[in-house]
Amino acid sequence: MARAIRFDEYGGVDVLRVADVPRPAPGPGQVLVEVRAAAINPGEVSIRQGVFHDRWPATFPSGQGSDFAGVVAALGEGVEEIAVGDEVIGFVNTRSSHAEYVVAEAADLTPKPDGVPWEVAGSLFVAGTTAYAAVRAVCPREGETVVVSGAAGGVGSLAVQLARLAGATVIGIAGEANHAWLRESGVVPVSYGDGLLDRITAAAPDGVHAFVDTFGSGYVDLALQLGIHPGRIDTIIDFAAAEKYNVKAEGNADAASADVLRELALLVDKGLLEVPIARTYPLAEVREAYRELEKRHTRGKIVLLP
Repeated sequence: MARAIRFDEYGGVDVLRVADVPRPAPGPGQVLVEVRAAAINPGEVSIRQGVFHDRWPATFPSGQGSDFAGVVAALGEGVEEIAVGDEVIGFVNTRSSHAEYVVAEAADLTPKPDGVPWEVAGSLFVAGTTAYAAVRAVCPREGETVVVSGAAGGVGSLAVQLARLAGATVIGIAGEANHAWLRESGVVPVSYGDGLLDRITAAAPDGVHAFVDTFGSGYVDLALQLGIHPGRIDTIIDFAAAEKYNVKAEGNADAASADVLRELALLVDKGLLEVPIARTYPLAEVREAYRELEKRHTRGKIVLLP
């Protein structure tokens, strides 16, 4: 038997439970991984609450989780490029990584570089590929200015760094507590709240060229007020605004591949990309982990360590 997170109905964190389940077995082209770290993400909250029922319905009892990193425990038929004992980073689309063991497609795994800690490796997929796709969507260029909302969150903290690596000046919208970290990352911090438009305008006297919205709550409207062309605005959360204003809504699904995951892991390994870890929790404290996440004030990722 093995432990895995389950929920039997839509609801708050109290519907989450740790269940004893049969240890899964890999099928053809699949790999069984003993999970060492698996991040939690805001999208999982919305799925568990039923917010995305029409888009991504749950089948009960439901597991959860996409990100993970761990050690290969068994191979399915036909898997030759991976060996038992390999340390890997990967993802699943089966809502099953918040567990001691997960079955993944071999094609969705990439080797874990030695210089990438487990908690970072287990946080790379959802936040990393989402940030990668969002930054790519707005196409930052050398000498341009990009604004990122939620700049210290799981996705935002990576998006600001990827935009900087592209050569852009980056303005990060975040609370005062995160301004020092943003400055250390080469980002110009501005506080959210009343007067934000004026603060951004003052920080970007030559104008703003692109906007990545990782938070929602009206930031697409703000981007348009800044005079940014809709084609250079991307939101990963405000789908209604994306449809209304014809701005982009590219995110995780647009960069969900082992190749992108490998690229991000190598950036971390080379010291070019930092993945802030807000806190780690054992699997048994999954409810506490999500309570912390749902406050929406953490810097970086919250990670389960099975």
